[in-house]
Order: sequence, then C-alpha cells, then structure tokens
Amino acid sequence: MSPSALLSAEQFADRKFDFPEGGRWTELHAGEVVSLSPPDELHGNVVLNFTKALAKHAQQVQDGYACFELGLIVARAPDTVCCPAISYFQSDERFAETDNLVTKTVPTLVVEIASTNDRRRNMAARVENYLNWGVGHVWLVDTECQEIHLFQSGVSTIKLGSDEVLHGGMVLSQFRSRVEDLFAKPAWY
Repeated sequence: MSPSALLSAEQFADRKFDFPEGGRWTELHAGEVVSLSPPDELHGNVVLNFTKALAKHAQQVQDGYACFELGLIVARAPDTVCCPAISYFQSDERFAETDNLVTKTVPTLVVEIASTNDRRRNMAARVENYLNWGVGHVWLVDTECQEIHLFQSGVSTIKLGSDEVLHGGMVLSQFRSRVEDLFAKPAWY
C-alpha cells in the first residue's frame, strides 16, 4: 500500500464491515489492513470460559467490564489497531467502550489468544505494543501448550501450566481460575 493509501484508525473503523467476514478478524498494522485466519474451536472455548470467569469477577467486585475483539489504537502515524480477544477496562464510566469499534482508551488488561499460526507469529510484537502503549497487564493464552503467559512492564514473564491457578494479582485482585478450566470444552457440547 502506498503511503497515501494508508488508513487511519478512524478510516479503518468506518470501513471495517466492508472487509471480508464483516471485518471480524481484520486489523490495521502501520496503516495497512491485515486479515487474520479465523480462530479454531479451542480459541472460542477459551474466550467463552474467560468470559464466564471475568463476568463472575465483575459481578462480585463491580470494578470493570470486558470488551471482545475491540480495536485498540496502539500506535499513530501510521496507525495500528489490534483486536485482542478480550480487553478489560476499569474506569468510572462502566461499559463506556462496549459500542465502539476502535478506542484510544487504554484497558487495564488484554487477553490475547495464540491459536492460529498468524496470531502466534506476531505475538511478541503485539505484547510489546500493548505494554508500550500503557496496558498494565497482558495475559497470553497459548492453546497449543495449554499455558498462560503473564506479561507486565518491568516484571519477568510468568508462565502458568494447566495444573496451576491464574490469580488476577493487583489488576483483578479477586479473580481466580484454574488454568485447565479456561481450556475446558463447554458441558453442553
């Protein structure tokens, strides 16, 4: 794409539904539209299980809310919009971001799922983009190894195996989930 044809985050949002699959797995990388592979079934199971666990936490603590596949404007000029599986916001105005396609508001937590080859390939750069942008915590779910990697600026990465418990730490102090439960197939399958 020529420099004059690069899209801004706002142009990307305006055109998102015109992209293949209604823009569902489409992002903007340095002004260029990038389509990701549709995620697999395990990716969907992980999102479902995280959704239930985060909803339970949010109802108990009333400290935030989750958004799904929300475009995060992590860089400008040229613009980069990443759409992680889950973004968790803690702010005075609950649900402020739920109707947006893209946002410049920095979430407290990002949950990324490395489920397809194209997602796995660029994950280190994505995590770095989130942390440099100001996201406090990134939880990277590896569906192949069934592990969760916890990233935080200035802190060593923590790797949790399926037999361990994911604690929300300082970001979600009441959140607890067994890692294996986050990879479980729903009972209704």
